[in-house]
Amino acid sequence: MLAEQVDHVIGVDTHRDSHTAAVLNTAAALQAQTTLATDAFGYKRLLAFARKHAPGRRCWAIEGTGSYGSGLTSFLLERGEWVVEIDRPKRPARRNGAKSDDLDAARAAREALSREHLAQPRQRGWREALRVLLITREGAMISRTKALVHLKSLLVCAPSSLRDQLRRHRTDELVARCSRLRTSPTQTPEHRATITALRATARRALTLEAEAADLESQLELLLVEVAPDLMDQPGIGPISAAQLLIAYSHTGRLRSEAAFASLAGAAPIPASSGQTVRYRLNRGGDRQLNRALHTIILSRLAHHPPTRAYAQRRTAEGRTAREIKRCLKRYLARQLYRQLQTNPQLTPITANSVT
Repeated sequence: MLAEQVDHVIGVDTHRDSHTAAVLNTAAALQAQTTLATDAFGYKRLLAFARKHAPGRRCWAIEGTGSYGSGLTSFLLERGEWVVEIDRPKRPARRNGAKSDDLDAARAAREALSREHLAQPRQRGWREALRVLLITREGAMISRTKALVHLKSLLVCAPSSLRDQLRRHRTDELVARCSRLRTSPTQTPEHRATITALRATARRALTLEAEAADLESQLELLLVEVAPDLMDQPGIGPISAAQLLIAYSHTGRLRSEAAFASLAGAAPIPASSGQTVRYRLNRGGDRQLNRALHTIILSRLAHHPPTRAYAQRRTAEGRTAREIKRCLKRYLARQLYRQLQTNPQLTPITANSVT
């Protein structure tokens, strides 16, 4: 337990412009509180506050280490402080449940004291580089999908001659044709306006597609440097590999392969009753990581002979397709965790590794 390893716990409630810190002793008694700005001077003052009111062994329990608290987390780690990541603490279940930054900071510290397992903050550096590239690509793909939906909705209400000209083409060919459409003075205002809208929407979709492809290329270059052996595994491409590394972060953050499977939502949940022994799908965990595992399994079921042979054998035993995929994802989580554990690039987070 944390109370046996430290003398004080400092809970921090993070916001964009200010951080509120509360110092508690191991008996969860409040010692001191302060609120400071989220800049370099504020971080220095907060560390000086901690050294004054929490001397000796101390631990920082920070909410949002990957968002509003990322700057403070990096600052503290560079100076050798012990930082743990805390989810948003649960507030009291009552009608007049009190809410303030001071209370939330104290709750963060008490949450750390009550937990058996504490999470390390995710690493920055290469992991953050992968994350920003991946979420930007995902945003581009979402916007492209919206553009394609808008393009087809415009086509539904387009003038008959224009609709008949374009409606039977596949999506890629439709986008290419619409991007080359031209207006003519002989056309009606409705016809010209529809062509203008279709052309603009198609060109937007093509631009977003090129942006996503460029971001994926940047991801692949970074992955070759960080984990070149990961994409050698069957079914793993740059997008799935990036998501795996973002969730894993660094060696030592996850205590076991079972914890990694639980994070991925691949750990089976017992659902037995009477003489029936079965497990059901886990709907919790990191759903983006779960989607990456699911994508890899689908690829292996289509192209990987050992995986296909396993699926056929389990089907003959009476297993459903959903149960087979659940078993495969659990096996894959174990395999990937062991591989990531042996990667020398994924060093534990330390004061020297924070960038």
